[in-house]
Amino acid sequence: MTDQSEFETYLNISSNKLRIYLLDKKNLKNLYFKEQSFENDKVFLDFNILKKFLDDNIYKIEKLIGEFIKNITLILENKTILIINVGLKKKNYENIVTKKFLENLLIELRDLISENYQDYRIMHMHIISYLFDKNYFSKFKADINCKNLSLETQFISVPNRLVLEIDKILEKFQIKTSSYLHENYLRSLFKEKKIELSEMAYKSQQGYNANEISIIPRNVKKIGFFEKFFQLFS
Repeated sequence: MTDQSEFETYLNISSNKLRIYLLDKKNLKNLYFKEQSFENDKVFLDFNILKKFLDDNIYKIEKLIGEFIKNITLILENKTILIINVGLKKKNYENIVTKKFLENLLIELRDLISENYQDYRIMHMHIISYLFDKNYFSKFKADINCKNLSLETQFISVPNRLVLEIDKILEKFQIKTSSYLHENYLRSLFKEKKIELSEMAYKSQQGYNANEISIIPRNVKKIGFFEKFFQLFS
């Protein structure tokens, strides 16, 4: 029997290909991998194909680990995925840029996207660059003298309709989606490395991109936005 804390299950879904991985997190090695390609002329995939693919593979993985899969990470690629680049400039009346000032700016950006694209779910939010007055930086500089801070950010969002349909199918296997990742975003992070998509996903979740901000549910309490979910200061 395998301890579930030692592995992660990833389901990669695109419009014409399905992949499933069982990753040994300690050794960064796939204990199980299956792939299926198919023709598709729809905007979304044929969900009957997905159900059949899961029927063929979930039991085999559960037999391998000796227990039921409870959670799975989705890696999605679909032409309906929305990529938005947005900038925001904020005057800093205290002249010193603090982590709290940056936090408030990021929350404002996140809420702006969420309110204007309510039919979408944010998968990735990351900072492309910082402009402290007239000075550009790729990384955050804490406690720097600055009257105006500008951020260039990118949001990657997936239609709620798509994830709800996928989640509905996974529920039939008593599996919940733990997070949603964008395949092309992952590949862009690791384009110089010859590694499996499952390893890309795992390293991304561990904070590989120091400028990525993890999106947390609004109902999460007693946890600071930076304390647990923001990777910039690790």
